[in-house]
Amino acid sequence: MAHRAGFVSIIGKPNAGKSTLMNALVGEKMSIITPKAQTTRHRILGIVNEEDYQIVFSDTPGIIKPHYALHESMMHQVDGSIVDADLILLVTDIYEEYDEADVLKKLEGSTAPLAVLINKVDQSDEETVKAKVAFWEEKLNPKAIFAISALKDYNVLAVMNFVIEHLPEHPAYYEKDALTDRNDRFFASEMIRAQVFKQYKKEIPYSTEVIITAFVEGEKLHRISAEIIVERDSQKNIIIGKDGGMLKIVGTYARRDMEEFFQKKIFLEMFVKVIPDWRSKKNYLKKFGYE
Repeated sequence: MAHRAGFVSIIGKPNAGKSTLMNALVGEKMSIITPKAQTTRHRILGIVNEEDYQIVFSDTPGIIKPHYALHESMMHQVDGSIVDADLILLVTDIYEEYDEADVLKKLEGSTAPLAVLINKVDQSDEETVKAKVAFWEEKLNPKAIFAISALKDYNVLAVMNFVIEHLPEHPAYYEKDALTDRNDRFFASEMIRAQVFKQYKKEIPYSTEVIITAFVEGEKLHRISAEIIVERDSQKNIIIGKDGGMLKIVGTYARRDMEEFFQKKIFLEMFVKVIPDWRSKKNYLKKFGYE
């Protein structure tokens, strides 16, 4: 049997559950998942390897109207992912209002086969699901529509089988033992950022970037230094908390996640730095790995 390989782009609005789906399909915690929208800022590849196929899943930032240079960079990553795609999975959910203009605009001009995934159906009823299916059927006439619950792993296997069925014949794009295109530093920074999203309210998570300044691998212990970047002194004070209490909480949980992920003891030190208005400054965005 000929070898098959392809790029599968996972797109949708923020909070539709794209990252949960990506992690369910790949079987690894690749993308950070928090209850807040706009958690994913980078395009993250998760690679599934079998003897006769390779699937390169691409989790993209949620589709939004850009307000900052950072948002523009995030939307360029969505566009790039659609251009590269051999197959597109559009993740919507049971709560989403039919405000799909942004999504449809992104899909214009794409000839890749499309499947619509209606997520979180475990929180709904049959009638609502049927209405959603009918809506997307008429709007996009996709190759397939799946009612799924990424969190409960409901119907995820059916999606996987659909993906495998639609892979083009092609040699593997990556080494067969590769799981992702991202390095350990990237995942360390994402684990800290995930805790920032979980522990703080309001604008703090959205004004924050995490940079790994040192990553020293040891046989039993990794030593990691990180800078948490914020836009204002008041945000710095909130991140650190009274007597450094909040920063300690972030560090404790992030370190636990890293120890589970890297299967090593972790020594983690974190510093908080103010860079005014970094989200609108192209030079900082480039430095922080945004296109």
